[in-house]
Amino acid sequence: MSPPQPPTISEAISGDHKSLDEDADRIRSSTSLEDKTKWRNQLTWALARHAISEELTMYPAMEKHLGEEGVLLTNTDREQHQAVKEDLYKLQSLSPSSSEFLPLLDRLMTDLHEHIKHESEEDMPRLEGKLSREESQGLARSFERTKMITPTRSHPSAPNRPYFENFAAMLAAPIDRFKDLVSAFPDKEELPEKHRSML
Repeated sequence: MSPPQPPTISEAISGDHKSLDEDADRIRSSTSLEDKTKWRNQLTWALARHAISEELTMYPAMEKHLGEEGVLLTNTDREQHQAVKEDLYKLQSLSPSSSEFLPLLDRLMTDLHEHIKHESEEDMPRLEGKLSREESQGLARSFERTKMITPTRSHPSAPNRPYFENFAAMLAAPIDRFKDLVSAFPDKEELPEKHRSML
Protein backbone atom coordinates (compact mmCIF):
# COMPACT_ATOMS: atom_id res chain seq x y z
CA MET A 1 0.00 0.00 0.00
CA SER A 2 1.44 3.37 -0.98
CA PRO A 3 1.72 6.17 1.60
CA PRO A 4 -1.00 8.84 1.54
CA GLN A 5 -0.44 11.70 -0.89
CA PRO A 6 0.23 15.15 0.54
CA PRO A 7 -2.89 17.32 0.33
CA THR A 8 -3.59 19.63 -2.59
CA ILE A 9 -4.39 23.28 -1.89
CA SER A 10 -8.12 22.50 -2.18
CA GLU A 11 -7.81 19.67 0.32
CA ALA A 12 -5.77 21.77 2.76
CA ILE A 13 -8.23 24.66 2.63
CA SER A 14 -11.27 22.37 2.89
CA GLY A 15 -9.70 20.68 5.92
CA ASP A 16 -9.34 24.06 7.61
CA HIS A 17 -12.95 24.93 6.80
CA LYS A 18 -14.12 21.71 8.46
CA SER A 19 -12.02 22.45 11.56
CA LEU A 20 -13.41 25.98 11.79
CA ASP A 21 -16.96 24.60 11.75
CA GLU A 22 -15.99 22.14 14.49
CA ASP A 23 -14.56 24.98 16.61
CA ALA A 24 -17.77 27.00 16.23
CA ASP A 25 -19.85 23.94 17.13
CA ARG A 26 -17.73 23.43 20.26
CA ILE A 27 -18.40 27.03 21.31
CA ARG A 28 -22.15 26.47 20.93
CA SER A 29 -22.16 23.09 22.70
CA SER A 30 -19.91 24.05 25.63
CA THR A 31 -21.82 24.52 28.85
CA SER A 32 -19.35 26.57 30.89
CA LEU A 33 -18.18 30.12 30.23
CA GLU A 34 -14.60 28.91 30.62
CA ASP A 35 -14.99 26.30 27.87
CA LYS A 36 -16.83 28.71 25.57
CA THR A 37 -13.99 31.20 26.02
CA LYS A 38 -11.35 28.56 25.25
CA TRP A 39 -13.14 27.56 22.04
CA ARG A 40 -13.68 31.22 21.08
CA ASN A 41 -9.92 31.68 21.43
CA GLN A 42 -9.31 28.55 19.35
CA LEU A 43 -11.64 29.72 16.59
CA THR A 44 -9.96 33.13 16.56
CA TRP A 45 -6.49 31.56 16.41
CA ALA A 46 -7.40 29.20 13.58
CA LEU A 47 -9.49 31.58 11.47
CA ALA A 48 -7.08 34.54 11.64
CA ARG A 49 -4.18 32.34 10.53
CA HIS A 50 -6.25 30.67 7.81
CA ALA A 51 -7.45 33.95 6.27
CA ILE A 52 -4.04 35.60 6.16
CA SER A 53 -2.38 32.46 4.80
CA GLU A 54 -4.92 32.33 1.96
CA GLU A 55 -4.24 35.97 1.16
CA LEU A 56 -0.47 35.44 1.12
CA THR A 57 -0.31 32.15 -0.78
CA MET A 58 -3.48 31.16 -2.63
CA TYR A 59 -4.59 34.58 -3.86
CA PRO A 60 -1.25 35.44 -5.51
CA ALA A 61 -1.30 31.98 -7.14
CA MET A 62 -4.80 32.66 -8.48
CA GLU A 63 -3.73 36.02 -9.88
CA LYS A 64 -0.63 34.46 -11.46
CA HIS A 65 -2.31 31.42 -13.01
CA LEU A 66 -5.76 32.84 -13.83
CA GLY A 67 -4.75 36.33 -14.95
CA GLU A 68 -7.48 38.97 -14.96
CA GLU A 69 -10.09 36.40 -13.91
CA GLY A 70 -7.93 35.56 -10.89
CA VAL A 71 -7.68 39.25 -9.96
CA LEU A 72 -11.47 39.59 -10.09
CA LEU A 73 -11.98 36.43 -8.03
CA THR A 74 -9.46 37.47 -5.37
CA ASN A 75 -11.02 40.94 -5.14
CA THR A 76 -14.30 39.22 -4.23
CA ASP A 77 -12.44 36.95 -1.80
CA ARG A 78 -10.76 39.91 -0.08
CA GLU A 79 -14.12 41.67 0.33
CA GLN A 80 -15.58 38.51 1.87
CA HIS A 81 -12.53 38.13 4.12
CA GLN A 82 -12.92 41.71 5.29
CA ALA A 83 -16.46 41.01 6.54
CA VAL A 84 -15.21 37.87 8.32
CA LYS A 85 -12.25 39.73 9.86
CA GLU A 86 -14.49 42.51 11.15
CA ASP A 87 -16.85 40.01 12.79
CA LEU A 88 -13.92 38.05 14.21
CA TYR A 89 -12.32 41.21 15.59
CA LYS A 90 -15.48 41.92 17.60
CA LEU A 91 -15.93 38.29 18.64
CA GLN A 92 -12.33 37.74 19.81
CA SER A 93 -12.73 40.18 22.72
CA LEU A 94 -16.43 39.68 23.46
CA SER A 95 -17.33 37.51 26.42
CA PRO A 96 -19.38 34.45 25.50
CA SER A 97 -21.72 35.48 28.34
CA SER A 98 -22.73 38.60 26.40
CA SER A 99 -26.17 38.54 24.77
CA GLU A 100 -24.42 39.75 21.58
CA PHE A 101 -22.02 36.82 21.43
CA LEU A 102 -24.06 34.01 19.82
CA PRO A 103 -25.75 36.27 17.22
CA LEU A 104 -22.30 37.60 16.29
CA LEU A 105 -20.89 34.06 16.08
CA ASP A 106 -23.81 33.10 13.82
CA ARG A 107 -23.18 36.13 11.58
CA LEU A 108 -19.46 35.33 11.43
CA MET A 109 -20.15 31.75 10.41
CA THR A 110 -22.76 32.86 7.83
CA ASP A 111 -20.22 35.26 6.30
CA LEU A 112 -17.58 32.53 6.40
CA HIS A 113 -19.86 29.98 4.72
CA GLU A 114 -20.64 32.48 1.94
CA HIS A 115 -16.91 32.80 1.38
CA ILE A 116 -16.37 29.01 1.56
CA LYS A 117 -19.08 28.50 -1.07
CA HIS A 118 -17.38 31.02 -3.37
CA GLU A 119 -14.01 29.33 -2.91
CA SER A 120 -15.29 25.80 -3.45
CA GLU A 121 -17.47 26.63 -6.46
CA GLU A 122 -15.39 29.34 -8.16
CA ASP A 123 -11.80 29.64 -6.92
CA MET A 124 -10.67 26.09 -6.28
CA PRO A 125 -11.94 24.44 -9.48
CA ARG A 126 -10.39 27.16 -11.63
CA LEU A 127 -7.06 27.20 -9.78
CA GLU A 128 -6.75 23.40 -9.58
CA GLY A 129 -7.49 23.27 -13.32
CA LYS A 130 -4.32 25.28 -13.96
CA LEU A 131 -2.02 23.42 -11.54
CA SER A 132 -0.47 19.99 -11.69
CA ARG A 133 -1.03 17.85 -8.59
CA GLU A 134 2.57 18.50 -7.54
CA GLU A 135 2.15 22.27 -7.93
CA SER A 136 -1.07 22.15 -5.91
CA GLN A 137 0.65 20.13 -3.19
CA GLY A 138 3.51 22.64 -3.13
CA LEU A 139 1.03 25.49 -2.74
CA ALA A 140 -0.65 23.58 0.11
CA ARG A 141 2.74 23.24 1.84
CA SER A 142 3.30 27.00 1.48
CA PHE A 143 -0.20 27.66 2.85
CA GLU A 144 0.48 25.49 5.92
CA ARG A 145 3.96 26.94 6.54
CA THR A 146 2.66 30.49 6.26
CA LYS A 147 0.16 29.81 9.05
CA MET A 148 3.10 29.24 11.38
CA ILE A 149 4.24 32.88 11.11
CA THR A 150 1.00 34.83 10.71
CA PRO A 151 -0.89 36.79 13.36
CA THR A 152 -3.25 34.74 15.51
CA ARG A 153 -5.90 37.43 15.96
CA SER A 154 -7.99 39.46 13.59
CA HIS A 155 -6.63 42.83 12.46
CA PRO A 156 -9.27 44.10 10.01
CA SER A 157 -7.56 47.45 9.47
CA ALA A 158 -4.28 45.80 8.37
CA PRO A 159 -3.47 45.69 4.63
CA ASN A 160 -4.70 42.55 2.85
CA ARG A 161 -2.36 42.47 -0.15
CA PRO A 162 1.05 40.77 -0.38
CA TYR A 163 4.10 42.74 0.67
CA PHE A 164 2.06 45.24 2.69
CA GLU A 165 0.27 42.39 4.46
CA ASN A 166 3.54 40.52 4.95
CA PHE A 167 5.04 43.53 6.72
CA ALA A 168 1.94 44.15 8.87
CA ALA A 169 1.79 40.45 9.78
CA MET A 170 5.42 40.44 10.91
CA LEU A 171 4.66 43.35 13.25
CA ALA A 172 1.42 41.92 14.67
CA ALA A 173 2.38 38.24 15.02
CA PRO A 174 4.75 38.56 18.03
CA ILE A 175 2.21 40.64 19.96
CA ASP A 176 -0.57 38.17 19.16
CA ARG A 177 1.60 35.23 20.21
CA PHE A 178 2.37 36.90 23.53
CA LYS A 179 -1.37 37.39 24.11
CA ASP A 180 -1.86 33.70 23.27
CA LEU A 181 0.52 32.77 26.08
CA VAL A 182 -1.78 34.37 28.65
CA SER A 183 -5.07 33.23 27.07
CA ALA A 184 -7.00 30.03 27.77
CA PHE A 185 -7.25 27.44 24.99
CA PRO A 186 -8.70 23.92 24.81
CA ASP A 187 -6.39 21.15 25.97
CA LYS A 188 -4.30 19.72 23.15
CA GLU A 189 -6.18 16.40 23.38
CA GLU A 190 -9.48 18.19 22.67
CA LEU A 191 -8.24 19.69 19.39
CA PRO A 192 -8.62 18.14 15.96
CA GLU A 193 -5.44 16.35 14.89
CA LYS A 194 -4.69 19.05 12.31
CA HIS A 195 -4.39 21.74 15.01
CA ARG A 196 -2.34 19.58 17.39
CA SER A 197 0.56 19.54 14.98
CA MET A 198 0.60 23.36 14.89
CA LEU A 199 1.13 23.76 18.64
